[in-house]
Amino acid sequence: MRVTWPTTVPGRVVQLLLGLIVTSAGIWLTIRANLGVASWEVLHIALAQRLGIGIGTASIAIGSLLVAIVAALGLLPGIGTILNVLVIGTCLNLLLATPMLASMGTTGVAERLGALVVGIAVFAIGCAIYVGAHLGSGPRDGLMLAIHLRLPLGVGGARVVSEGIGLVIGWSLGGPAGVGTLLFVVAAGPMVALAFRFLGLRPLAETRPVPRAP
Repeated sequence: MRVTWPTTVPGRVVQLLLGLIVTSAGIWLTIRANLGVASWEVLHIALAQRLGIGIGTASIAIGSLLVAIVAALGLLPGIGTILNVLVIGTCLNLLLATPMLASMGTTGVAERLGALVVGIAVFAIGCAIYVGAHLGSGPRDGLMLAIHLRLPLGVGGARVVSEGIGLVIGWSLGGPAGVGTLLFVVAAGPMVALAFRFLGLRPLAETRPVPRAP
């Protein structure tokens, strides 16, 4: 049974917000697993440690910078882009401020690996939901889509490249990369592509051909 997604703007805004919250939960799980954070979180944590700010706040700063870069590449921001920057960063600050799963880092490797895999899956589902609302891609997803449109790569491959960019920069700044980070880089792209298919969503809105003048 396929999910019926909203087509009106208010309904798509609700879909967008749902996807952003789900994505935030997935990123939070990868952090709590303590096996190496998600690739862009390597950069966010490195920046947070250097500047003495919250991880979510660092996410907002990096997201704002990526919005400008992606806009320069031709993908203009929409309401979804702005909400992505604000909602994910805010949700991360709130989730990390709670004691939920705070002791996960002291549990066995199997439990932490399970939390990491679930976190990546939740992240992928959330990403497909909010990108599929077609109200403007998030800054990191905008980078993924720009790579997808300009290089001979599918969405999954483009996601791997975009995640790798965040990882390399974050690691060079001293961010906490680990085995889990490499797993995220390899698995996130294919899982996002699978989530699009499973949920019946498209990464780009359908465009109708403009009729030619007689």
